[in-house]
Amino acid sequence: MELVVLLDEAGQAVGTADKATVHHEQTPLHLAFSAYVFDADNRFLLTRRALTKRTWPGVWTNSCCGHPGPGEGMRDTVTRRLKDELGLEAETIDLVLPRFRYRAVMPDGTVENEMCPVYRVTVSADPRPDAAEVDDFEWVDWPPRRELSPWATRQIPELEALGADPRNWPSGTDAELPPAAC
Repeated sequence: MELVVLLDEAGQAVGTADKATVHHEQTPLHLAFSAYVFDADNRFLLTRRALTKRTWPGVWTNSCCGHPGPGEGMRDTVTRRLKDELGLEAETIDLVLPRFRYRAVMPDGTVENEMCPVYRVTVSADPRPDAAEVDDFEWVDWPPRRELSPWATRQIPELEALGADPRNWPSGTDAELPPAAC
C-alpha cells in the first residue's frame, strides 16, 4: 500500500491515506510534486499519462508527478518517481514553485486536490518509460503548445513568469515548502 500525506490548509501533515483510495469526489488535500525535465539542449520532456491511470488517463502533461510518502523528502521523491516512471537519473533538481496548489475536477467527478511544489530537473539521457505510468513522450521546445493536464495548464504560466529560459529560473529553498514537505 502506497500512502499519501494528508494536509490542512496551512500545509501541515494531518494524517495519511492509501493512494489507491484517496482520489474520489471528496479528495482530501494532500502533498504531491510536479517535475519539468529538460535536457542539455533545453528541450522539455512532455509525457502522456498511461491509459490505466486513475486520474486524467491518456492526458499529456509535465514530465513527472508523484506523492511523497510519510517522512520522505521531496527531492528523494522526485528522484524515486523519475526512476520509476521514466527510468531517468536526475543531474540537477531545483525547486522553482514551492507553494503551487491546485484543485481540479475530472468529468466523472473525481477530484485532484494538492499542494504540489514544482521542480526543474535536468537529465542527459532519453527516458525509458514504465508503460503503467507513461503511455508516450516527446522532447519539445519550451513552452509546450498543446492541450495539457489541468495542473500543467496552471503551472506553465507561473513558470513562464519566472523567465523565458528555464535554465535561468530562480531556485527556491526548502524553507518555502509547505511544512509537511520539509
